[in-house]
Amino acid sequence: MVAMRTRLIFNPAAGNAEANEGELSAAAAVWRERGWQVELTPTAGPSDGRRLAREAADAGYDLVVAAGGDGTINDVINGLAGSRTALATLPLGTMNVWARELRLPLQPRAAAAAMLSWQVRPIDLGRAGDRYFLLMAGIGFDAAITAGVGADEKRRFGALAYVLRGIEQAMRVRGSRTRIQIDGRTISGRVLMVVVGNSQLYGGLVKITHRASIDDGLLDVCVIRGDNGLSALRHLIAILRRRYSHDPEIEYYRARSVHVTARPRLPVQVDGDAIGQTPMTFTVAPRALRALLPPDLPEDLAQQPSSSAERPRRAFPRLFRWLSRR
Repeated sequence: MVAMRTRLIFNPAAGNAEANEGELSAAAAVWRERGWQVELTPTAGPSDGRRLAREAADAGYDLVVAAGGDGTINDVINGLAGSRTALATLPLGTMNVWARELRLPLQPRAAAAAMLSWQVRPIDLGRAGDRYFLLMAGIGFDAAITAGVGADEKRRFGALAYVLRGIEQAMRVRGSRTRIQIDGRTISGRVLMVVVGNSQLYGGLVKITHRASIDDGLLDVCVIRGDNGLSALRHLIAILRRRYSHDPEIEYYRARSVHVTARPRLPVQVDGDAIGQTPMTFTVAPRALRALLPPDLPEDLAQQPSSSAERPRRAFPRLFRWLSRR
């Protein structure tokens, strides 16, 4: 890969700050050895990653690296969307779903070394209202869990914090009367949760939107119906066992636009951050982001060839030209 002018954005207050900065310096050294220009840029507060990413894009940087979890990445993509500056990540967060989706090593120095052979490609983003998301949007049960987990809990308990909140929510969750418009088609009923996915991996553990592709110009929509926490548990077991088609209350769609209204209103989260409540519209933004990706992504996750050199060559026109010269 050619040398990249890179801004590495990180939160100096996250986790063990001294250890994290040591990890990031080691990762940056890997890239500098290959001639990359790398600057480490700390955020000054919540959501500052968006501003720093937009500044880098406006200044013509080749790459912005979001060092942190999926929330940090979400801040950064909202600054990069529509620009020529590409996204990469160094995993330092709780779940690191995007890193796991790309099969990136979870140790920053090893991740930096792996990315030296990766390539920049355009991918889609989802949009919830005016907020972009890379992974997915969750409406209902999972968004309530996300809203209930504080930053201190995430630092102390990691992924276990979500499990504990999930048990608490399951004891009191009730389905909401929900109306969902999917590319103009309307479905309704009592719903526990809706997942609108741009990618496949959910929470680093399961694939709820298991057919999603990051470059097909569509969002994948999983509607989970039900009335209470027992329904949620039953559906979760079906998802873990990959028996979606055997659960009549789990429905799967693909769409460019999804509008959700509910009574009572349902909470909404994107990429693990709570952002508000229904009603809300979710749309796809095709090829809105350039991202640094491995060359061996599964075909069902990314459809486009990574470069023109890898596209199948058309043999027939060459044959016809040869025959015409005979």
